[in-house]
Amino acid sequence: MVDDSSFELRSGSVPTPGPDEALVRVVWLAFDPTQRGWLNDGPNYMDPVPLGAVMRAGGVGQVVASRNADYAVGDWVFGMVGWQDYTIASGQGLLGLNVVPPGIEPKAMLGIFGATGLTAYFGMIDIGRPSAGDTVLVSGAAGATGSIAGQIAKALGCRVIGIAGGTAKCTWVTEIARFDACIDYKADDVEARLHELAPDGVHVFFDNVGGAILDAGLANIAERARIVVCGSISSGYEAGEPPPGPRNYMQLGLKRARMEGFIFLDYLDRFPEAFGRLHEWMTQGHIVYAEDIQEGLELAPAMLRGLFEGRNLGKQLLRIAPDPLSKP
Repeated sequence: MVDDSSFELRSGSVPTPGPDEALVRVVWLAFDPTQRGWLNDGPNYMDPVPLGAVMRAGGVGQVVASRNADYAVGDWVFGMVGWQDYTIASGQGLLGLNVVPPGIEPKAMLGIFGATGLTAYFGMIDIGRPSAGDTVLVSGAAGATGSIAGQIAKALGCRVIGIAGGTAKCTWVTEIARFDACIDYKADDVEARLHELAPDGVHVFFDNVGGAILDAGLANIAERARIVVCGSISSGYEAGEPPPGPRNYMQLGLKRARMEGFIFLDYLDRFPEAFGRLHEWMTQGHIVYAEDIQEGLELAPAMLRGLFEGRNLGKQLLRIAPDPLSKP
């Protein structure tokens, strides 16, 4: 597990933008479990973060100086900014810094309109393929991705059961996110409770946790069920020998079910579709989202570690500066 000793807090000069570059003051940092995987020296969908490099992270900032016509001073931009106060923007696109669209709150590009919302959308819509009347199970239901995924299923007419840790999170899942039920894995026998809540089995299981929670879900799938492999936060994404596989994997064969993984980057050409539908569901009140906000760059290692300790409700964000160009 990462801790403060895994990182060094270094000071340096504010960079000067060169030709066709802009200087961005980073204001918000986002935290996602996948960042832990980027610290492992092994195969992943992105290269490992090298030793001694700035920690990779998505974030939002404001342009404070510009020599690039695509970035005006005052523009809000989002993308891979890293754990740092300032970054240089040189171009837009997948790995660049993109200007926040008009009318969108900048930090929403880190949650509902960022990797979180896109992961929830494509995982549920394309891999889960829920139909009205299906019973859908979501683990990590009070987390940033799980909460949105479950609400997408609700908007499509499904009955949705969440799994979360603790009374406060379960209450938020049922009363605010409006899931039909929520199992408290800290207090309940998950497998037994799931049998009670879904006696005919689960048609879609959107799994963010893995481990014993995945086993409990597999024990109660319906025929032709779809299991969406989104994450495995119970493992801590640590390097080395992975934990043993699920005990109940043969349910996939017995129930003729399908278990499939994905990365939201597989769907680049369909991002506009996802943005449109997510915005529509938000406008209609079908999707709400929570943000867990802390302040101070020095807290970044603790914020990443906290994701694996179940400390956050919704999207974990860290504010590291006031809006640079805001008036007092």
